[in-house]
Amino acid sequence: MIDPLTALAGLQSAIGLVKKAAQVANDLGGLGVMVGRMFDAKSVATKAMVDAKRSGNKSNFALAMQIENALMQTAKLEAELQLIYMQTGNIDVWNKIKARSAAMDRDDAHLARQAKADEKKRKEKAQEELELAAGLTAGTFLLMMFAFGLYELFAFCAVNRCGR
Repeated sequence: MIDPLTALAGLQSAIGLVKKAAQVANDLGGLGVMVGRMFDAKSVATKAMVDAKRSGNKSNFALAMQIENALMQTAKLEAELQLIYMQTGNIDVWNKIKARSAAMDRDDAHLARQAKADEKKRKEKAQEELELAAGLTAGTFLLMMFAFGLYELFAFCAVNRCGR
């Protein structure tokens, strides 16, 4: 699980850096590194938020809401950055950045689905093994009880001469 506090701090740091860089950037090349860090931090924070919400812990839920607010700030900053790229005639660069970010998010979602499917398979296999062990134990118990019954029957018949 991703530490929500670290993810929140990373996202807030990335937002601050991008805001500062956007104010002083003469060229978009210098801004590109910061934008990349912001998208990475956004991805990590989104994963941390989902994990924190799933955990059911109230303190994690409050932290998830803080991350949600930081993500909202990120969305506003993205709109500002898009405008900067548009004003400088580099909207194609912005579109490539957004496309790459979307591809990363799709890859992360695919990996999350794969991990969930693997976990489900692991649990199913463990359940099957548990059922097999229970079945073998019950079968062994029944076989032992049958053998004990036969022993008692033969012991009884040896003393009382049944069926002879």
